[in-house]
Amino acid sequence: MIYIHQREDWPRFIWSAEEISGQLAQVRHRQGRLFGRMETLGFELQGEALLRTLTEDVVKSSEIEGEILGRDAVRSSIARRLGLEIGALAPSDRHVDGVVEMMLDATRNAAAPLTEERLFGWQAALFPTGRSGLARIVTGAWRDGSAGPMQVVSGSYGRERVHFEAPDASRVPAEMAAFLDWFERPDQTDPVLRAAQAHLWFVTIHPFEDGNGRIARAIADMALARSEASPQRFYSMSAQIRLEREDYYGMLELTQKGGLDVTGWLAWFLGCLDRAILGAEDMLGQVLAKARVWDHLRQHPLNDRQRAVINRLLDGFEGKLTSGKWAKLTKVSTDTALRDITELVKLGVLRRDEGGGRSTGYSLAVPGRGGKTRKGFKLLFEKTSFQ
Repeated sequence: MIYIHQREDWPRFIWSAEEISGQLAQVRHRQGRLFGRMETLGFELQGEALLRTLTEDVVKSSEIEGEILGRDAVRSSIARRLGLEIGALAPSDRHVDGVVEMMLDATRNAAAPLTEERLFGWQAALFPTGRSGLARIVTGAWRDGSAGPMQVVSGSYGRERVHFEAPDASRVPAEMAAFLDWFERPDQTDPVLRAAQAHLWFVTIHPFEDGNGRIARAIADMALARSEASPQRFYSMSAQIRLEREDYYGMLELTQKGGLDVTGWLAWFLGCLDRAILGAEDMLGQVLAKARVWDHLRQHPLNDRQRAVINRLLDGFEGKLTSGKWAKLTKVSTDTALRDITELVKLGVLRRDEGGGRSTGYSLAVPGRGGKTRKGFKLLFEKTSFQ
């Protein structure tokens, strides 16, 4: 098996501009429309959209690697760093904070040069304890080969299938020097195509002992931020890749086992990006719907605890809301929680679900269109979009 990095002309990628020109034009058009729409929103709505996008980006990029991060912890960590007010902040640990710091540095400081030291900092932030699971790994430095060949493997023990083997560790310093020089040297290639190439190039070198996939996606996000000349992120490429994870790995493997013609990879990347931007339009529609709900709730006298829990419900509360969960979320007694809930039921903001006693659940009952209650409220979110 000959891998792409073993080809004589590596890394001189070639592609058919004619084959991808239509896709590229469409993606560029959608980028412009999305950012144009965002400019019409106020600061508060932009902040809400940004927070949703960044939270999704961090959570889904980790999920691609099989790691589950708490959404509330990620959201709180991002809000702290951006100075956004979201009510009660959930605690976050060093690991969550490290992932968030890497992602924010990549996108909000996209204009700053990408250097060896910066990449070392990102990878060290992903593994603050110097461990990946139970295994100790090299952090803040290129892989040294002590753990053996760097391979992407699937299957059970004894039946492993090698999908890809990265360049030998001895090649990594020179390979990364060439990559970083290219990344910071402008050329005539469209910046979106450079983002696709950067992702492929970096993940093929696989320079770190762990964290390569997340860092590759952060580098692509950095290049996309440069293509838009904006630190604001209103769509998540990582969230879309998570939805298409099987195709993502399949296309990477196909490309890394092929020649230097990467037209297929560029076409896949552009398609995935196009779908990510379309998904962002749905998200922004939900942000606008949430704003309209709060316009309706403005007529009701609510305390801070009630506002915080309603926000949680609007953002997609998992499971059934009970007085016990209310008490835990707001750090009050069950009696106080029940009083808060009872007030909202009387105001028509919440309604009791079936069941009784401590198991009684509550749902939002905010009127949507045409005076409907919960059903209309749900439709308000499903049907709101930018036209």
